[in-house]
Formats: sequence, C-alpha cells, structure tokens
Amino acid sequence: MTTTQTPDTLRRILDYSSRADPYPLYAELRETPVARQEDGSFVISTYREISDILHNPHLSSDTRNLSCPTAGMQAEGTPAFINLDPPEHDRLRRLAMRHFGPPHTPGLVTGMEGALTTAVGNLIDDFAGKERIDVVDDFAYPFPVAVICHLLGVPREDEPRFHRWVDDLINSIDYNPQTDPKEKLDKGVQARKDLRQYLGGLLEQRHGHPGDDLLSRLANDDGPDGRMTDEEIVATANLLLIAGHETTVNLITNGMLTLLRHPHVLQRLCEEPDLVVPLVEELLRYEPPVHIIPWRAAYSDITVAGTTIPKGAQIMLMLAAGSRDPNRFHDPDRFDPDRRDNQHLGFGSGIHLCFGGPLARREAQIALGQLVRHLDRPGLVADPPPYRRSPVLRGPIHLYVEQGAA
Repeated sequence: MTTTQTPDTLRRILDYSSRADPYPLYAELRETPVARQEDGSFVISTYREISDILHNPHLSSDTRNLSCPTAGMQAEGTPAFINLDPPEHDRLRRLAMRHFGPPHTPGLVTGMEGALTTAVGNLIDDFAGKERIDVVDDFAYPFPVAVICHLLGVPREDEPRFHRWVDDLINSIDYNPQTDPKEKLDKGVQARKDLRQYLGGLLEQRHGHPGDDLLSRLANDDGPDGRMTDEEIVATANLLLIAGHETTVNLITNGMLTLLRHPHVLQRLCEEPDLVVPLVEELLRYEPPVHIIPWRAAYSDITVAGTTIPKGAQIMLMLAAGSRDPNRFHDPDRFDPDRRDNQHLGFGSGIHLCFGGPLARREAQIALGQLVRHLDRPGLVADPPPYRRSPVLRGPIHLYVEQGAA
C-alpha cells in the first residue's frame, strides 16, 4: 500500500502559528493513518495504530537504531531508560520504581497528600489581594517543581538554574536544521551537559550517606537487580527532573484554561469535589501535556495499517491526535468529564507508560480542585493565551486570569 504524503499538514502542526489549536490539523492527519514524509519518516495519527506501535516489541525507543538520526536526537552520555529498549530499559525502570512507587514503596504518593495540599494552599494564599494572577508563574510551575525537588533531594534555591536548563532542553527537542538557528541546538546541548554535571555533584554527596530522597536511595540501596551506576543515576534523575515538572505544569495549566472555557464544568467542580478524578482523566485525553512522541524506530520492516515501514525509519507518534480519534472516542472534540471508557494516550502506553503518572494525576487533582474553589469569579485575560514554542510538550507559557470578573 502506498501512503499519501502529508508534509504540509505536519509542517503546519510543527509551526508555532498552530500551537494554540492544532486539533483541526490532527483531523487532517488522521485521514491518512500512516503517512510517509518527504524525508522518509512516518507519521502515525490514529488511536489504534498508535496503540499497536506502543505495544509492538519490534519497535525501538533507542535513537541509535534510527537509520538517519537528526541533530539533537543523539544525547551525550548515558541515555535515560525512556530512550532504551529491553532488557536495559526493564532493569533500569525496575530500579527506579523500587524507590518511586509500588510494589516496594506503595505509599509514596498517598504519603505526600498532606504536603501536596499544604503546598497548594500556600501558593493560593499568596493570591490574596491580587486582581490578576499568572496561573503558570504563580501556581502551576512552582508547585510541581517543589514536589520533584523534594523527591530528588535538589535544593530549592538551585531551582532558577535548572529552570533555565530545562527550558533550553525542551526548546531543542524539535530542532529543525533547515529552519532553526544552530544556537537553539547548541543551547540544548550545553544545558544537557550542565544539568548532568550538576546532578553528578549532588550524587557524589549522597554516596555513603543514606537519606530519604531519591538520589540517596538510588546511590546506596542494593536491590535484586543490583545498583545503578552513577551515570545511570544521573540519567534517571535528569529524566525525572524534566518529566516530573514540565509535563505537570502543562497538565495543570491546560486544565485551568479548559475549565475557564467551560464555566459550567468549573462550577460543577466547585460543587462536586470528587468530579476532579474523572475530570483530570478527560483533560489527559482532551488537552494532554504531551502531544507527540518524536521518534520510534523499527528493528526490521513492519507493516502498520497496510503500510510497510522499513527498518530504521523514524516513526513519529501523534498522541494528541490519537486521543481525539472519532473511531475510538464518541464526540472526541467535546470536553466531557463524565466520559466512560476513557483509555486515553495522555501518559503513553506499553512498556514506556509514564511511571510518574500516579503522582502527576494527584498533583493535578489537588491543584485544580483547590484552585477553582478559591479563585473569585475568575476570567481569562487573553484567549488563546501565549503558548510555549514546543509542539511536543504543549502548554501556555503564561495564563493570566483576573479575579472578580463579571
């Protein structure tokens, strides 16, 4: 089967001018579930095909298996386990999960409930007397950053430094050598080096000094799978630091924006606090923090929806398009917190399912549940708000809200 090429549709999705509303373009992509691009890569945009790829053991997450990796794909140093395949992926994920959640530390998230609620309350207290707030800078960013710093054992006073590093890293993810200045890539490479060096320094202080933070546990605990090397610990901490706050910032901010666009749902949430659980699941489908998995590669030729994808070809998975596929979800462009059978792709799927998902869910539930009950008649200052540059991790860079709006 010959696929229809859709380079213009993908180009428009990646262009910043479409950041505020890429969903009509995702609908165009879904007309060709597996579309070969001019550079030989393949874009997959429908739910069933994306899900099949994410569960296909013949697919690789390791960029070293790409025939023609582009600039920015090959990270220096030891890769994080998210960019590895079994058996290395499975071993490192088990070692990380041993200290991050069930079965070895099943009470991690529930044990943080009080601290999470207090942190949110303190941020909301600072809104007193303010007519205008920025949901990002005043709330959605400082909350998960405080949480992940606490978990990893990163001093909070160092936050401004890694904020800059993370921004440069995220901006370099979608580097295009044909349209972007090389400075964008260079800043991402340097940020990756600086962040790894910084985390390596913290790790050195943990050896022989067990503590409650994740860096200490990874540095000093020997489990059934042994112990991570220092390079593997730094790569894991780097992943958690970025994924542990960048995606949660977007989830909370996208959530508040969606609620302000659906005031009847916002009012329901104020009156029905338990609605927040299915509401966050619907947000993960309707306005997810991660829109694209930029690459997968096949170990050998594979066939997807009748299309042959050759060994080593880059495969781009459009998660947000799949989560609005009308062949999987009824009325997919409607925000419906009462939706049933909501098996979205917001945290991916398969062996790389986001293992920080339970924490991110609870952070978003507590943050949105408290925020809507404490804001006084909130209204958007601008709609659409200004967005971050990245089409991969999509969310507003600022979300200004006025209190006391009519």
